Amino acid sequence: MPQISANGASLHYRFDGPEAGDVVMLSNSLASNLTMWDPQIGPLTEAGFRVLRYDSRGHGQSDAPTGPYSIEQLSEDAVALMDALGLGAVHFCGLSKGGMVAQMLGTRHGGRVRTLAICDSAAYAGPKDTWQGRIDTAEKDGMDAIVDGTIERWFTPAGHARLPEEIAKVRQMILSTPVVGFVACCQAIRDMDQRETIPAVATPTLVIVGAEDPGTPPAKAKEIQSLIPGAEYVELPEAAHLSNIEAADGFNRAVLDFLARNG
Repeated sequence: MPQISANGASLHYRFDGPEAGDVVMLSNSLASNLTMWDPQIGPLTEAGFRVLRYDSRGHGQSDAPTGPYSIEQLSEDAVALMDALGLGAVHFCGLSKGGMVAQMLGTRHGGRVRTLAICDSAAYAGPKDTWQGRIDTAEKDGMDAIVDGTIERWFTPAGHARLPEEIAKVRQMILSTPVVGFVACCQAIRDMDQRETIPAVATPTLVIVGAEDPGTPPAKAKEIQSLIPGAEYVELPEAAHLSNIEAADGFNRAVLDFLARNG
């Protein structure tokens, strides 16, 4: 898999789809990697888009330097990756941590994003002690101590019964995340508050959330929608945090419809 230097880190990335297609850039959640987007690749490429996905700093096959990181830094990573690959403006879709990066891009680099899809995310993810608890647990006992609680939050009980193979893959993603990268990104999320800045976003924006997401619930998504002028809102029933996997068909329809109207 290709690697490229961007903003002082080696980032792992992958392209799919026609070279002439408009680029949709996908940014992963905390404790995952670019394969979390597998359910989106077929529909997006069949619609003619060129899909760029990457492992964010601290995750997958990208570098995991000692933190703390910040959401600002992670957004600069995304822009540096675009620059290194010779890309102009892209359609940017991020889930959870990736959605936080999307918000930051909208405020700091609006000219580089044609549209934003902010999925199962938050403008403020407090309380801070929740994140500090996860940091302390991971530093003391590793990702083994994190994985069960994370999987429980990320999928509904019905999803656990219906998607055993997909959930097994997600479990392995979590376990393979470097502790140093997980901790540094938790610190970035802990210290983030974009509620006062995202009203400046002028990019067409779609906000998606799983109706049963306990970590970034619909109230958090509606807050983002209320703060970004003209933002659209889609709530996916019977889905928790990784709504792109648990409700893939509805997620893909929402994104493709949004891109068709704003492409």
